[in-house]
Amino acid sequence: MSGTRSRIGSGSPESVRELVAGVVSDGMTIAVGGFGVSGVPVGLIEAVRDSAVRNLTIVSNNMGIDGSGLGLLLENDQVAKVVASYIGENKLFARRFLAGEVEVEFVPQGTLAERLRAGGAGIPAFYTKTGVGTEVAAGKPVEIFDGQSFIRERAIVADLSLVRAHLADGAGNLVYRYTARNFNPVVATAGRVTIAEVERIVEVGEIDPDHVVTPGVYVQRIVLAPDRVKHIEQRTVRQRPLEADAAGRVMQEA
Repeated sequence: MSGTRSRIGSGSPESVRELVAGVVSDGMTIAVGGFGVSGVPVGLIEAVRDSAVRNLTIVSNNMGIDGSGLGLLLENDQVAKVVASYIGENKLFARRFLAGEVEVEFVPQGTLAERLRAGGAGIPAFYTKTGVGTEVAAGKPVEIFDGQSFIRERAIVADLSLVRAHLADGAGNLVYRYTARNFNPVVATAGRVTIAEVERIVEVGEIDPDHVVTPGVYVQRIVLAPDRVKHIEQRTVRQRPLEADAAGRVMQEA
């Protein structure tokens, strides 16, 4: 790993801020992995906030929740445009969208994933049936294939991609964990520069090549993820059997 150690940040907030400050600038397009609060590179987003850059275009499935993750950039007035699939649970995002304070380009979720994947694969555009006959198709070229209409969608190539992974080696190969994988792999390949926030870094050769999801060729820098409480976007539980029985008895006695 000695030959690749220079690409690995220490993971301290100071070093992460210094690293991010060296690559971000006003008006950038930044693609960010995650879905809701799962697989979100929180430490990297906080470093972008601390850099104080403005007029950012954020490409992400959604803007997370208030007070965390990408919501921090909204609160700090750093976002000019969002390319996303839905508003999600972020109330500030909803208010600013409805007030016309933030430009929003809504993209069907599968189309957003494919636009990012195409950007990483060097494919400038592709055709899809998704959105035909709706506002999604407004202003976009339409072609007929086998008697059916398809709209042309442009690929997304970001100036910077920020992703979260479970495991990395010194060469930048990434492995994701369960649903935290979500948009992270396609975001990782779509950036001209990609920084990965990871939970653990191992020696080169310790990751089975068959388990690598994002090859290190796409990743320029790695930082250790900060140790923090993981948020739960929506907690849904059911009563334990004893609690349910007790509740039933109370209702019967009443």
